[in-house]
Amino acid sequence: MKSMQDVFRIFENDFFEAMRAGSFILNAMTTTFKMLNLTKPCLEAVADLGFSEPTPIQEQAIPFGLKNEDILAAAQTGTGKTLAYLLPIFDQMVSFWGSKRPKKNRGPYALILSPTRELAQQIAQCAQTIAKITNFRVATVIGGKKYSSQINKLKQGCDILIATPGRLIDLLDQHALTLNAVHYLVLDEVDRMLDMGFWPPVYSIVKKTPVKRQTFFFSATLTPVVLEKARLLQKNPQRIEISHCGDTADTVEEYVMPVMTAQKQSLLVALLEEKKPSRAIVFTHTKQEADTCAHLLQKTGLKADSIHSDKTQAKRDRALKYFKNGNLEVLVATDVLARGIDVSDVEMVVNLSVPDNPEDYVHRIGRTGRAGVSGEAYTMLAPEQLLELREIEYFTESLLSTFDLEGFEYASGRLIPDPKRPTKKGMRPKGRGGRRLSFRRR
Repeated sequence: MKSMQDVFRIFENDFFEAMRAGSFILNAMTTTFKMLNLTKPCLEAVADLGFSEPTPIQEQAIPFGLKNEDILAAAQTGTGKTLAYLLPIFDQMVSFWGSKRPKKNRGPYALILSPTRELAQQIAQCAQTIAKITNFRVATVIGGKKYSSQINKLKQGCDILIATPGRLIDLLDQHALTLNAVHYLVLDEVDRMLDMGFWPPVYSIVKKTPVKRQTFFFSATLTPVVLEKARLLQKNPQRIEISHCGDTADTVEEYVMPVMTAQKQSLLVALLEEKKPSRAIVFTHTKQEADTCAHLLQKTGLKADSIHSDKTQAKRDRALKYFKNGNLEVLVATDVLARGIDVSDVEMVVNLSVPDNPEDYVHRIGRTGRAGVSGEAYTMLAPEQLLELREIEYFTESLLSTFDLEGFEYASGRLIPDPKRPTKKGMRPKGRGGRRLSFRRR
């Protein structure tokens, strides 16, 4: 057994190693927003939002943000990334200008870029709550809305602008605004922007902002490509990683459901009838599959609708509104909804197919098990999707438990994952056959 001196020496060494590496360690007693030294208006806004204690990402990011340092942060989805950058921005603006804005209708002073319209609207809702108390103006420019109304809003002046890259580029080309006064720049869900091919317009937008600015990179995952882009746009950022990039929330129970492709939709119906979730999201690979699945669920008597990029913005907004207020039980979606949408009390997520990208899997199941509430995630596995499943398990470094629905008549030919299969690349099960031993046909 180690002596107390040895324990102290280990702690001391770890502490100073962390300090030399630039890590930031908050005192364990720091458990309230007040202890983060936020201004009174921001504390009032936090109270209005219904929060009393910061989440880990907020606890670590806000102090750096208040010091005007660049931040490169990763945390699981649903852990409060939005407030982690909004509060430092609003707080610094309050400290600099007080309750009075600059006399000239300049701006924006803060620019927040989002990969999707839905995430932009979610950020805007949170920002508007803080803005009402701090007396700052928030504007949102996204696709699917009329240009004229957005241009008129910008002409009135705004302090904080939340935008999607495509629409912002269009408005910049029309000289509807300039970005010369931007002091604070946020790129939210950076990895998603890169996946969607938004880097050229994003880079073009960033180059129109002043070199001297505070830049926030926020994402659920920090990939090598994201780190490369951060080096181009940030200056000595404070890097914060709450968890391994492949981690999923502890509050989510994850299962894989081996099934033949032809039986997926009937199994989905049976699963929903058995579990009876009050609110569930079903993810599909294609838009057509989403519409077909939603129609099938409607025929069984479930209140269901689909949401994807071919739907008008009005229809997408309406579906989300109905889902949030309980008028919809099941929302069938493509990956347009997999990131950034904060819908509370989602009890279940179902992947009708194994996602092609492991990161998409993490973001999809991140729709449930939020804010400490438990949730369940089911992924249907067809025999031809074994490789995709293994990539997800390598990425998350965890095994998905097999779940068979009692009473459902499965067709023969399913491949059942071996419960002892490895979770790290390069590892092989004991015995001959390597990865072939990871599954058995049933």
